[in-house]
Amino acid sequence: MTVTLDERHRRILFAVVTEYIATGKPVGSRRIAKRYAINLSPASIRNVLADLEDADLLHQPHTSAGRVPTDAGFRCFVDAMANAGEISAAHRTALIQRLQDLAPEEDAVRETGQLLSRLTGTATIIARPPVSESQLEQLRFIRLSGGRTLAVLVTRGGAVENRIVVTELDLDDRALERVSNYLEELVSGQTLRAVRNLLAERLATEEGQYQVLRRHAQKMVEATVEGRLEQAEVWIEGQGALFHRPEFGDAEKIRGFLNAFEEKRKLLELLEQTLAADGVQVFIGSEAALDDVRDISVISSSYRRDGSSVGSLGIVGPTRIDYRKYVPLVGFAANLLSDVLDGRLPGTSKRS
Repeated sequence: MTVTLDERHRRILFAVVTEYIATGKPVGSRRIAKRYAINLSPASIRNVLADLEDADLLHQPHTSAGRVPTDAGFRCFVDAMANAGEISAAHRTALIQRLQDLAPEEDAVRETGQLLSRLTGTATIIARPPVSESQLEQLRFIRLSGGRTLAVLVTRGGAVENRIVVTELDLDDRALERVSNYLEELVSGQTLRAVRNLLAERLATEEGQYQVLRRHAQKMVEATVEGRLEQAEVWIEGQGALFHRPEFGDAEKIRGFLNAFEEKRKLLELLEQTLAADGVQVFIGSEAALDDVRDISVISSSYRRDGSSVGSLGIVGPTRIDYRKYVPLVGFAANLLSDVLDGRLPGTSKRS
């Protein structure tokens, strides 16, 4: 049976979802009648609850229990209500202040994720593309012992990665400094693979006094590209905060979430969907397609640099997460992070 959600059905469904998010307990008709301004008798409310259950928007765990929302019931609520939420002044201030106070050596992306975890009591997931596919800010080479070289890659997204590079070249400190200086003008805003291709093109088409330097640079960059096979990085922060929630008195549920966090490939697929979309994305229960746990929601948003999405971040919690608070909060955090990556004060762009 499909129920058309007229105003009465919608109000009672949203009352059940709101109450369940607040308490985590099945919601009965008397509870709704007492706490929500719905001008219906408990008997009439029970009839509406039965309609909503027939429509698979609510579920009754036990015959004598109240109702809890299904994934579809949460989805109906989120689609209608989540964008109506507002960020609290305390959360807004905490995010802006923390990102304004970042030290130069601190990772803006990771710090944003950690703060989101603390503010929401959930775990945070963060995705960055592989460094070789990210726009670079710097690439420098430092001589090590044993014929090895350290390649230091700094991306425009704020990530820093060190790679050990081995080539047949035996370049001293001064030669490596010349290579790093030569690459400086080529690297900014380019991916590592693009720099490699540009150097190969220059070697094939240009001649002159810099040909040896170009050849050295090309070999060092080639060795850096081929030094490791990469996938996009997925970081998870704040699992401990998540497991302090009352839902996790059940050891089996903790085990399911821990298994879900191990499925980084599937988490990455969710975050890649976020990268391809605009705005905040919400995946509820079965929509997240994580086999070991159904009581899970992911709220995520992409963050940008120079107008292009360069990664995504989100929070992971149970399905009864407070969507009205946290959907706008995740979007706001992503916009503040984009401000920082673009060199602006957080909160000064139109999007934030």
